[in-house]
Formats: sequence, C-alpha cells, structure tokens
Amino acid sequence: MSISVIISIVQIVISFLLVAAILFQQRGAGLSASFGGSSSGFYTKRGIEKILFISTIVLSILFISSTFIVLLIR
Repeated sequence: MSISVIISIVQIVISFLLVAAILFQQRGAGLSASFGGSSSGFYTKRGIEKILFISTIVLSILFISSTFIVLLIR
C-alpha cells in the first residue's frame, strides 16, 4: 500500500468520527442558539459535552491536515 492510500483510509475514519462527534452534540449549542432565543443563557461546557466539543475541533483539524497531506503527495 502506498502512503496516499493509507492517509486516505485514515481520512475516511476521521470523517466518520467527526460526523459522529457533531451528531452527538447537544442541539442548539452552537451559533444557531444565539439567534434562536435560547433562554438558558450562557453556561460553560462540562463533562461529555466538553469532550465532544474539543474532539470535534481536534478531528476537524486532523481532517483538514490529512486533506492537505494527500494533496501534497499526489
């Protein structure tokens, strides 16, 4: 297997994990909550919500990085 195939497989795995992390997040916790009239006010993320938030950021950075690596290799 070539390195580009391995990175492409890793990219597919990262994309599935990224979609799962986005879908598991609490509804209305993002930018749309500021326009939707959420009455909960401001709060800090704790527990699993914080882990999902950070993992979404990390996975998106990994996905973008792997995309650039594949583009540079080809």
